[in-house]
Amino acid sequence: MKRKLILATLFFSFLFVFSFVLTAQALPPSQLPQFATPTPGADGRIIYIVKEGESCLRIQLLTGVPVEQIRALNRLDENCTISVGQELVIGVGAGSSDQATAGPTPTQTPGVPTPTPLPGNARVCIHLYDDVNGDSLLQDTEVRIADGAVSITGASGQFSDARPTIAGTDPVCFEDVPQGTYNLSAAAPEGYYPTTQQTHTLEVLAGIEYHVDFGAQKSDNVIPESGDAPDEGGNSLLGILGGVLLLIGLGLGVYSWRVFVRKPPMQEQSKPPSIVR
Repeated sequence: MKRKLILATLFFSFLFVFSFVLTAQALPPSQLPQFATPTPGADGRIIYIVKEGESCLRIQLLTGVPVEQIRALNRLDENCTISVGQELVIGVGAGSSDQATAGPTPTQTPGVPTPTPLPGNARVCIHLYDDVNGDSLLQDTEVRIADGAVSITGASGQFSDARPTIAGTDPVCFEDVPQGTYNLSAAAPEGYYPTTQQTHTLEVLAGIEYHVDFGAQKSDNVIPESGDAPDEGGNSLLGILGGVLLLIGLGLGVYSWRVFVRKPPMQEQSKPPSIVR
C-alpha cells in the first residue's frame, strides 16, 4: 500500500511541475516602457534626459536611436559614458515657432535678394556585420558580411544610392550626403538571418560622420534573443495545455489523498474459533 502511495505522489508531482512549466512558457516577455518622442526645441534639437540606471543601450531600446548615433551627436567616448540628468541630443526635427516675439513687421528693401544658405554635406557609413554571438551589438572581432546590400534614400528624394557589401572590417560609406532625413536599409546574403532591425531612419546634419550598424547571423549559428516575442498561437496552446494538465493533476492528487490517506485500511475480520469435537 505504501509503495502505491509513493508512486502516485511522484507521478502527480511530476505532472504538476510539467504543467507549471508549460504555463510559464506561455507568459509574454516583459516589455520596455513606451517612449513618447519629445517635441523639438526652438533650435530643432530633440533632447533626452538621462535617468538613474540608464545606459546608451537602454536609450537605444527606448527611443530607437542607435548607440553610434547617440555617440556621434553628443561627442561621447567609445564606451558611450553618460551621467544622470545629462541632456542627450537624439535627433533633429522642425524648430518650435513659439519663441517668436511679437512686434512690428520690418519693411523689406526692394531689389535686394535674400541669400540661400548652403546646408553642407555629411558622410554616412553603414556596417553590415556578422553578429556571431547574437547580441545585436557590433564587436571589434566581428567582421563585415560580403555579398549583401545597403542603401540610403532621402525622404524628399534629395539623395539615393545603393551598394553591395564586401568582407573585411571597413563599412560601406556614402560621401557628400546632403542634410535631411534618410531611410537606411540593409539586406544580408542568403544563409543569414537578421539580428537587428534592417531599416533605420536617420536625421543627417551637415559636417557629421554617421555610423549605423546592421547585424546578421549565419543560419547554422542563430542564437535566439531573449527579447524576441514568442508565437502568440503557440503560447495560447501551451497555456491551455498547461492549465488542463494542472487541473487533472490536482484532481487526481485529491482523489489519491482521499483514497490512500483518509480511508483506513481494511481490517481483516477475525475468524470464529474452530470447534473441536
